Amino acid sequence: MTRSSYRLPSFGIQVAVGMAAGLALGLVARELGPDSALATTLHTTGQIFVQLLKALVPPLVFTAIVGSVAALRDLTNAARLVAQTLLWFAITALIAVSIGIVLGLTLQPGLHAGVDLAAAKVPTTTGSWIDFLKGLVPANVLGIGAGTTIADGVATTNVSFNVLQIIVAAVAIGAAAVSVGEAGSAFLSFNASALAIFRRLLRWVIALTPIGSAALVGDAIARYGWSALSSLGLFAGAVYLGLALVLLVVYPALLALNGISPGWFFRRAWPAIQLGFVSRSSVGTLPLTEEVTERALGVPRSYSAFAVPLGATTKMDGCAAIYPAVAAIFVAQFFGVTLHASDYALIVVVSVLGSAATAGLTGATVMLTLTLSTLGLPLEGAGLLLAIDPILDMGRTAVNVAGQMLVPTIVAKREGLLAAPADTPAITAT
Repeated sequence: MTRSSYRLPSFGIQVAVGMAAGLALGLVARELGPDSALATTLHTTGQIFVQLLKALVPPLVFTAIVGSVAALRDLTNAARLVAQTLLWFAITALIAVSIGIVLGLTLQPGLHAGVDLAAAKVPTTTGSWIDFLKGLVPANVLGIGAGTTIADGVATTNVSFNVLQIIVAAVAIGAAAVSVGEAGSAFLSFNASALAIFRRLLRWVIALTPIGSAALVGDAIARYGWSALSSLGLFAGAVYLGLALVLLVVYPALLALNGISPGWFFRRAWPAIQLGFVSRSSVGTLPLTEEVTERALGVPRSYSAFAVPLGATTKMDGCAAIYPAVAAIFVAQFFGVTLHASDYALIVVVSVLGSAATAGLTGATVMLTLTLSTLGLPLEGAGLLLAIDPILDMGRTAVNVAGQMLVPTIVAKREGLLAAPADTPAITAT
């Protein structure tokens, strides 16, 4: 066979093979122990892959949204697109949190938990509505901050970014560039060139997804396994059942009702969904999520560049709807607190609106503490669930990412903007 006639398997098959290899390597690493060379290699490789993706998030989001604002000026229905996006965010969150409440009340996981009360403790990071208001104001143009942590006498400086602040800054700068007319054209041209460069870098990183998936799956199995599920099995089962209902029933139904084939959607969205599952990071998956939404699902760049980053910070049906609903009911049942109709209504309100209050923070735990504090439940209850949080986080993030692609696709379809992409999703390194 000549070199020119050789073709690699499809991207989806490459990723599936990588995940299968990661499963096998993770099982071996777990037998060898957490300090083995294999376990260390899997952990380091997975972290490097996620870090590469996260490194591209600030420049990609900033340049994409500035370009999106410039492109939206040519759309007569820009305000309608924004309103429709927020409406569908709320609709899907409402459905998801309702499912979580029903499952919590039906399965009653808090009454059948084997977890020790001594495990109850207040998490180090909590959420509040003040965080949301403060988070809207960028600390600098790119929303980048730094903090210092001290462990074992060693000080480490960590650089972080708040995607919500980047969005606010980019919208403002893009609007200003448009409003100044000819004086802003050079900046917009430079921004378009920068966006093309960062997109090419992204596609080079995306080509590493099979390797990254193998490392992340292997690391998850080696580090966490499934032993921690024994004492909280019913709770974990309720959460995953809710996630499955949203991903496999609610989302397909919404797609079908809007004239979109569920099979078509999931075949094309799968690369980003599976990366969300193994990486446990909506922000880390954001570059691929946007790439898939535009190139594989046919959502126009002028709209997807705005809707997808916004969704990555405020659209979390897994972390901000299903999980806090089931977890809040679990905590109430565990501590013997009776919830009333008004309390369930508060859970709904917090889940529909509260994900914005946790944007840029550690999503699920912060969202749970926000829900518990709003209901007046003990924050220590969140500590009971930390042991299995990484296992739950995989499923939560996968649903988050699927929803972040679902809404722009539905809105684009309803507004007549959905293009007809190629038969094969163009997710490659070229």
